[in-house]
Amino acid sequence: MTFQRLIITLLAFLCLTACWAQKKQHGKASYYSKRATGARTASGQRLHHDSLTCAHRYYPFGTHLKVTNLRNNKSVIVKVIDRGPFGRGRIIDLSWAAAKEIDMIAQGVASVKVEIVEKPVPFRPEEEKLPQIDFEVAESDYTLEPHWNSQSAKTKTHQDKNLKKEAHSTKTKETSAKKDEEKMLNKKESRKDTESKISKATAAHEHKIHRNK
Repeated sequence: MTFQRLIITLLAFLCLTACWAQKKQHGKASYYSKRATGARTASGQRLHHDSLTCAHRYYPFGTHLKVTNLRNNKSVIVKVIDRGPFGRGRIIDLSWAAAKEIDMIAQGVASVKVEIVEKPVPFRPEEEKLPQIDFEVAESDYTLEPHWNSQSAKTKTHQDKNLKKEAHSTKTKETSAKKDEEKMLNKKESRKDTESKISKATAAHEHKIHRNK
């Protein structure tokens, strides 16, 4: 009994290996209804009618297959996420979106060719080697362009003019303050002279009155 099981297992393995070795298949294809959206597949993923997926009997989950409608030669690349179909004569079940891509919605069942895609559309492009850039500093004399020189000279002249204006304004203010101070001193001296004259005149008048007595 154990020997018979071993033989059966070995034959099944050889059959699967032979099927896997076949890179092309011809047969009938059907597709999932939109109402199947959300159903859990054999791989554990949820089925969605807008995804380009399929069910196959033995290809490993994640395998990419190219399915061609033999009636119009339209093709689509799908990913295996489920097991099936188990209907007689059918070799693959497509998602609704994949069936629409090869224009088999109206047919319901279509004769197709199924091929393994060895290298599907890459999601990550191959890295391109960029040439190395030489960052060595070149030994040379750098000079300003004439335009830059003229702009620099104009800026400096403008700054010098501003400095001269500020200096002149400061000097004018200082001179004005000095003149105001001199005027104040002159007024004080004039007031002192006036007071002195008044004082002398008053003293002389009092002296004259005293003599007349």
